[in-house]
Amino acid sequence: MRKSESVTGDILKSQNSISEPSTWIDKYGDFLYSYAMSRLNDRSVSEDVVQETFLAALKAKDNFAGASSEKTWFIGILKNKIIDYIRRASKETDLENLDSVSGEESDFIRSGPMAGSWAPQRRPADWKIDSDDLVEKKEFWKFLHYCLSVLPEKMAMIFKLREMEEEKPEKICNDLKISSTNLRVIMYRARLQMRTCLEKNWIGITK
Repeated sequence: MRKSESVTGDILKSQNSISEPSTWIDKYGDFLYSYAMSRLNDRSVSEDVVQETFLAALKAKDNFAGASSEKTWFIGILKNKIIDYIRRASKETDLENLDSVSGEESDFIRSGPMAGSWAPQRRPADWKIDSDDLVEKKEFWKFLHYCLSVLPEKMAMIFKLREMEEEKPEKICNDLKISSTNLRVIMYRARLQMRTCLEKNWIGITK
């Protein structure tokens, strides 16, 4: 084997290798916990899902292919654990009676690739805030979690699955045993209440 081939092989092997499990908590523990808290806003649950993430990573470490960074790999595992938790918690919570569809649902696009987005003629005014900056604003997360806390519990959990974890509508309906009509109504009401709450409690004090 030529030297260049040997070097290339060593590089590929290094890219596909994973760090020692004994270093994971120091490397990623705080970051993963902060990520979980931003989604769940519960210290105990966040600690549990991070612990489950490390355990799952330990079992799957031999399958790490290096297609993404190690940190991205951990985030992917954590997101799945968060989704699993929200899904389980949602099943244990009573679903409000949302059988009838309000005419207000016309505020949103009902089909196609933009389904669930605001209809152009009904779109609320722009907040004039850089969305990339919001992720870094602790104040925003504080008010976001406050607004989620005043939603009915089931509605808040479904909102998290759809908007924060980007779970597919069909998957949510199948897992939670609700109809697509119910999901649309729940998401309509959740989005409207979240926007109203944020505009009143957060946007109002930032202007």
